[in-house]
Amino acid sequence: MDLFDYAQQRELKHEGPLAYRMRPQTIEEFVGQDHLVAPGRLLHSALKADNPFSAVFFGPPGTGKTSLAGIIARETNGVFIQIDATSTGVGELRKILQDARDRLKLYDQKTILFIDELHRFNKAQQDVLLPAVEQGTVILIGATTENPYFSINSPLLSRTRVLPFYPLKSEDLHKILDRALTDSEQGLGKLKLDVAPEARDHWVRVSGGDARILLNALEVAVQLTEPGPDGVIRIGLDEAAAAVQQAPVVYDHDGDQHYDVISAFIKSMRGSDPDAVLHWLARMLKAGEDPRFIARRIVIHAAEDVGLADPMALVVAEAAARAVEHVGMPEGRLILAEAALYVACAPKSNSVYKGIAKAMQDVEKGNIGVVPNHLRDSSYSGAKKLGHGKGYLYPHNFKGNYVQQQYLPDPLIGRKYYEPSESGREKQIKRWLEFLQSQNKKE
Repeated sequence: MDLFDYAQQRELKHEGPLAYRMRPQTIEEFVGQDHLVAPGRLLHSALKADNPFSAVFFGPPGTGKTSLAGIIARETNGVFIQIDATSTGVGELRKILQDARDRLKLYDQKTILFIDELHRFNKAQQDVLLPAVEQGTVILIGATTENPYFSINSPLLSRTRVLPFYPLKSEDLHKILDRALTDSEQGLGKLKLDVAPEARDHWVRVSGGDARILLNALEVAVQLTEPGPDGVIRIGLDEAAAAVQQAPVVYDHDGDQHYDVISAFIKSMRGSDPDAVLHWLARMLKAGEDPRFIARRIVIHAAEDVGLADPMALVVAEAAARAVEHVGMPEGRLILAEAALYVACAPKSNSVYKGIAKAMQDVEKGNIGVVPNHLRDSSYSGAKKLGHGKGYLYPHNFKGNYVQQQYLPDPLIGRKYYEPSESGREKQIKRWLEFLQSQNKKE
């Protein structure tokens, strides 16, 4: 950070947005992420010993990743360099690392390199970092909202510690709000403010654990609300709602929200609730989820939870997956909605899922037996001498194209894997199989 950057940050600290001004300056001021910064915890101990280590801060926006990096910069004896992965090329990165080597060699001074949105670095850029991190030339702190195990090279991950950041709890957000309202230096403490409890609760609820959204809402509400005759700015629920035009879609593409929302989507299809299906689908699409991922889940669900109760469900789902690839977004949302609704409204049966699971279980246990001779391949020379195919009955030579004979290995004779339900078309399948079994008894 040069002198211009330092002066600019000082100015922002007094004149910038409220969310920027309220960033904590010490580890004691930091709110949330107690698993990392509470006394005796990993980062708290490392800072107090002036012994920072390379780490990847992984979590949703507004949870303190950048703020904590700034605290590390202030509380450790080293030079702090902050860059953004979206605007830093390989050449600039090499220059930063060379300066860090010189600084360490000439002045025995460590460099803390903070890279925001680390996941946006490509493989070449991440590879440039490897030697510097491994040799201790820089202490790397990367911040990312994407799952680092998917977006960051394994060699770089192995040289850092992945530290998860979680959405802030309600009590944490209330603490941040109280501090912003009472701090007369950086916050709004000099203003005459009366913020109703229901207004605070509304902001905490819609912020989704994001302190930045919370503080932005407070600042906008103060700017939009005229003071009363007594000079007091009174913010009630209506003013609070007006400051937050839209509740954020809380969704991390590779974390808990990703898996929770797709789980809710699948369970809503399984539960035949088309309205819930459309809600969760819209939520994923609004958050920018890959439509191909959604299409794959619909295809899988069509086989797993609808199956032969309505074989067309799989046909529709697969057609939708191909159509989304062809059409793209935003029109692809109509295709996904049609497929998801078809599957949700179709009769349900998991007999296919249960049948293959039972069969796989027997195979994994080694309960398989040998292929009966009459089922073995008899097409090659010498097969008949081995008795392969002998006694096989060709079904089409018999009435109804069916004849009873053994198809399972000897140890599994009588084993039932597929048990059709009474749902949808499977009801017909069940009746047909029962008819065939009755024919066996007659014979």
